[in-house]
Amino acid sequence: MIRRVILALTVVAGTCAGAQELTERIGATTAAQELRVRSTTDLDVLRPVLERFLDTRPGTAILYEQWLSNNLYRRSVTECEAGTPGADLVISSAVHQLVEFVNRACAASHVSEATARLPPRLSWRDELWGITREPAVIVYNRDLVPPEEVPRSRFDLLDILRNAPDRYAGRIATYDIEASGLGFLFAYADSLEATTFGGLLEAFGRTGAVATCCSAEIMAGVLNGDYLIAYNILGSYAFDLAEENPDLGIVAPSDYTLILARGAVVPRGARNYMMATQLVDFLVSTGTQDTLRRANLHIDLDALLEKGAVPDGTGASQLRAIELSPKLLVALDRHKRLLFKEVWQNAFSQD
Repeated sequence: MIRRVILALTVVAGTCAGAQELTERIGATTAAQELRVRSTTDLDVLRPVLERFLDTRPGTAILYEQWLSNNLYRRSVTECEAGTPGADLVISSAVHQLVEFVNRACAASHVSEATARLPPRLSWRDELWGITREPAVIVYNRDLVPPEEVPRSRFDLLDILRNAPDRYAGRIATYDIEASGLGFLFAYADSLEATTFGGLLEAFGRTGAVATCCSAEIMAGVLNGDYLIAYNILGSYAFDLAEENPDLGIVAPSDYTLILARGAVVPRGARNYMMATQLVDFLVSTGTQDTLRRANLHIDLDALLEKGAVPDGTGASQLRAIELSPKLLVALDRHKRLLFKEVWQNAFSQD
């Protein structure tokens, strides 16, 4: 598993300024039709689900392109504005960008029994659907962080950084909100939810916390000891990695835990609209959700309790779902975004 993370890091490092991170065709070489899927999800994670989808469709193959979220959003919008067919299905963790994509009238509509069963917070305009349930977690190195210093909440993390600033100087990591659409979304959601947000930014700045682009890079750094603690990391990748690397500790913060539903949209003008909507129905179906649960892409309260990421007695009210709704458009308002980035940059540029 660690080899997979290091490989992903190598691929990302070579392509951050370019287009997709990787492209792979899945399915029979003789397949007559091809479905182009562009996604921010690591292919290794989603491959079993896609292969199950293709099992009953021998005449179809999937051309899978793995992208960084900001690059995927820009490419999708450019193709929409030009009227140029691109992906048949777009899947992204940066769901605020997908809400904006739908709001630009760039997505096609689809209604089915499967999508109608989704709760309102996981569907918008019959054009955007939430296909996963993934927490934002704190990860830490079990060998290097004493048990009494493991942060179980944001308040704990603040106390640790105040009480032991030298030990954690330069050894706290989180997503760079300019390089990572997901990182921006989590930080923005924190600014709305947490009374601790300003204090955390101040503490990050004071202790020289590191902001970087990618889950793979951050967790590899935690495992090799470059970082001791990482904040707001996508739990699906963290739990997947921890299964083969017990040195990686994971905490779902007890004050509240953000829950992300990775979103899917069918771009307007998709060449293979019918097959794309079939894949949407497949992804939100009960059977596939069970498969996603085994792949750590569907992590509910029961799963968090089972994995020991939250203490017994944790209630559902402590899980805060990021709704797929127009509320996320505020996150992309140009003026608000610039102000938010300025606050963030001021914290991370401190000496």
